[in-house]
Amino acid sequence: MDAVTSDLAFLPLGGTGEIGMNLNLYRMAGKWLAVDCGIGFGGAEHPEVEVMVPDPVFIAERRDRLVGLVITHAHEDHIGGVAHLWRSLRCPVYATPFAAAVLRRKLSEAGLLREVTIHVIAPGGKFDVGPFDLQFLRVAHSIPEAQALVIRTPMGIVLHTGDWKLDATPMVGPPTDLEALKALGDEGVLAMVCDSTNAMVEGHSGTEGDVRRSLSTLIGSLRGRVAVTCFASNVARVESVALAAQDAGRSVALVGRSLRNLDTAARETGYLKGIRPFMSEDAANDVPDDNLLILVTGSQGEPRSALARIAADNHPRIELGEGDTVVFSSRVIPGNERAIGTVQDNLVRRGVRLMTDNDHMIHVSGHPARDELRKLYALVRPRYSVPVHGEWRHLAAHAALAQDAGVKPILLEDGDILSLAPGTPEVVDSAPVGKLVVDGNRLVPLQGNVMGARRRMLFNGVVVGSIAVDAAGTVRGEPKVSAPGLFDVDDPEPAVIGREMAQAISDLPMALRRDDAALADAARAAMRRALGKRLQKRPLVELHLLRV
Repeated sequence: MDAVTSDLAFLPLGGTGEIGMNLNLYRMAGKWLAVDCGIGFGGAEHPEVEVMVPDPVFIAERRDRLVGLVITHAHEDHIGGVAHLWRSLRCPVYATPFAAAVLRRKLSEAGLLREVTIHVIAPGGKFDVGPFDLQFLRVAHSIPEAQALVIRTPMGIVLHTGDWKLDATPMVGPPTDLEALKALGDEGVLAMVCDSTNAMVEGHSGTEGDVRRSLSTLIGSLRGRVAVTCFASNVARVESVALAAQDAGRSVALVGRSLRNLDTAARETGYLKGIRPFMSEDAANDVPDDNLLILVTGSQGEPRSALARIAADNHPRIELGEGDTVVFSSRVIPGNERAIGTVQDNLVRRGVRLMTDNDHMIHVSGHPARDELRKLYALVRPRYSVPVHGEWRHLAAHAALAQDAGVKPILLEDGDILSLAPGTPEVVDSAPVGKLVVDGNRLVPLQGNVMGARRRMLFNGVVVGSIAVDAAGTVRGEPKVSAPGLFDVDDPEPAVIGREMAQAISDLPMALRRDDAALADAARAAMRRALGKRLQKRPLVELHLLRV
């Protein structure tokens, strides 16, 4: 795969053909540069999974040629995988001050802070990483200091947009640098590797300034406790909510770990300057309901989030009920509909009024809609378009838009190695790709035996049988069968299955009864037959065989 070292190549290991888990590689002069390293979530497709990361095996095997990892911004799908995967990469990291502050906290929690070299690059700054001549370019997004990455090479310029939008009033940070984009287009761009999240959405994504004005009017009209949930990383939205609360005479309490971490990182790097310090959860209950606003995590219905616990009435400090309001200042990420619906149902059951972006101007996307994509193509004028950051339908819609703009699109999926230059760009090879599940302190393959067993247990259950035999293979005592989630505690069926298991062993020829493997196989087969007959299921079957 590395036979050609004189070309300029692009390889997505995650985030192309899917939303989330962004991990991109560029190759030049035999060296590799990584751009972003994010996480994804299991969702409805993988209910047995909470957090996933892309499998880095391809670049881990070449890490002696990996010169660095550049982070475009501090969203979890671009930065959240660093602490999980850095031991496989072991390269320096380059990030803006805000992204570096967020990353340091993650690395500290993982015990890696002293091991990882972080180079802090000013927004819009120029820097070299190995043979790569790089420049950050300011773009607006729903987080501070989002940057596009300009990669200048002897074979041409590549613009890696990261996540972006065109917003004249982003409220925190400057708007997207249109002059720099036009100047880059004048310089000549070989390829643009570009965000496709909203490539199917006509029009414009909207402006954060409109959301700020709307939130101020809305919150000022409400009575009782008001809770607002939004993406924790959206500093502009947090600031807008805090200012609206201030105008309405409400104190603001932060509820949820990710919001507290965001607050710390933002204030460390000079953001939220005009916002009074937020109250703690403990202090919230000392404030009259009409004077309290709660900023709370859980906009996507995460089962362990603060809002989910409040909705289920099992949060240790915060309660909501009749006369209170919850404002969902966020969009529904596809796959989270059921989880969000559950939280909203629980809130309504408690008498809480809900407000969402379906009926109020309380959220705009951080990604470009089609009019913004058209404007970007008009400014940058790349020869080739490489849509990324989207599922296949998003990539295809983006490719069609690029084609209409007179730009040649190249559709890729994770693992495709695209040679950009010299010559006509083409996919020349493929790399192994996959997903790893974050399982406590370890990473396990999504398609491996561990997660396969977990999926089977999730849908079909697990049955554990225990049986004791003597040296001659005669069953001693009563076999025990445990099947939580399949039979009630007082159900007689497990005892019946245990007796059938004992009979299967007794029916074995005497010679086989001295063979532990034969005994175990017979017992497992008996359990599977009995369970299939009674439940029409194929649960995971485990057997404990004890010789006495």
